[in-house]
Amino acid sequence: MAFGVDGDQINADGLLAVGTRQENEIAAAAYVAETGRGWLEALEIVRFAFSEADGYLRRKAVYTPPFEGSQALLALLSSRGIKVGILSADSTANVEDFVQYYGLADYIQVQMGAERGMAKPNPACLRQACDYLNVSPEVTLVVGDSQADLLMARNANAAGFVAVAWGRPQTVPLANADVLIDRFDEIQLVS
Repeated sequence: MAFGVDGDQINADGLLAVGTRQENEIAAAAYVAETGRGWLEALEIVRFAFSEADGYLRRKAVYTPPFEGSQALLALLSSRGIKVGILSADSTANVEDFVQYYGLADYIQVQMGAERGMAKPNPACLRQACDYLNVSPEVTLVVGDSQADLLMARNANAAGFVAVAWGRPQTVPLANADVLIDRFDEIQLVS
């Protein structure tokens, strides 16, 4: 439960879903330390285990296809000249691999993951992405599905936040969004 696993489901608001690699390593190391290991040894054990798992599994992108409707939305935004970026709790390398694997590079101008010390909900993440896009956060609309996304948008003074619930009933943390939608195909552009 500490990692956000509920039976055979991953809680969309849990650590595995929204936490960074570093946050997941720290949580796992706490459990290892509980067995009597010193903290540094626990961290070393966990980092080695995570690295071994990375080597064993296929590319992460294979397991994380784009959400339904996202490619059509990205094509529409691109056709209107709207700049798009991905900010993820995953690593930048995995975000870039995801974009490449699914052929989204023509639609996404910024691909940022969480690097040590810089992760959502830190508003500096959004500000950095906006700098790369040459836009200000005050004219940026953030679309996200976690409270970390919402807090980042609010604290960076983004123009607005669109929460995507993906059919999940547990949208309470996203209730303060400017708009709450269920799927990407509910986003419409107006001239």
